[in-house]
Amino acid sequence: EIRALVIVGGDGSLTTGLQLYREGWPVVGVPKTIDNDLAATAMTFGFDSAVSTVVDGLDRLNTTASSHKRVMVLEVMGRHAGWIALWGGMAGGAKVVLIPEIPFSFDKVADFIEARGHQGYHSTLVVVAEGAKLPDGALSTVDANEGGEVRLGGVGEIVAAEIERRTGKETRSCTLGHLQRGGAPTALDRILGMRFGVMAVKLAEEGRFGRMVSYQSYHVDSVPIEEAVDELRLVRSESEMIAAAKAVGICFGD
Repeated sequence: EIRALVIVGGDGSLTTGLQLYREGWPVVGVPKTIDNDLAATAMTFGFDSAVSTVVDGLDRLNTTASSHKRVMVLEVMGRHAGWIALWGGMAGGAKVVLIPEIPFSFDKVADFIEARGHQGYHSTLVVVAEGAKLPDGALSTVDANEGGEVRLGGVGEIVAAEIERRTGKETRSCTLGHLQRGGAPTALDRILGMRFGVMAVKLAEEGRFGRMVSYQSYHVDSVPIEEAVDELRLVRSESEMIAAAKAVGICFGD
């Protein structure tokens, strides 16, 4: 006799929620994914906090990169979508950002870093999403994870090794890993989570099941769960944000 089941999660959780709804369960969905990759909402709570962790990491890495004149590569989360890498890299002063949506070349990244050296910039921060495809189209995986999605990891080390081999510059890699998924949330995420919760209760009270809370144009409303899991929200290479990043000299290796 469950009157309402509120499912909080990302694409996987909400796909399961949709299946339960189709079986007759009173389901309401609330989007929560740090990858920010659900197409039916402009933002999910958790994303801003993860980006803040990336920015803090880059701020700290910049100190050692500058003092030792090194290239520092930071691997961040992002299986299919590069939002964390893009936002974190832009806010944290990275000069190279590698994401799943934009194919990159090691030679172009190396040429860019060498050109910076000729201009007097002897340190470079590089951000790479864990799901960024290598130039041969492959993903860097830790294991096959039988029965589920493959576990990604290690692309940062590969990128660092290739940069050092091509440029001769001392290069180090760092992986934030699950540090991005914990800690105190930002004010934006706290408020967004509160607003999402209020809307979820409202949907349940009104019996509007099979819907997911959605955030669009600074307004919280709802959409059918089908729309939420129908497609992923990916970074578009022709978007204004990519154009802005390129305008201030960020390299995407393309």
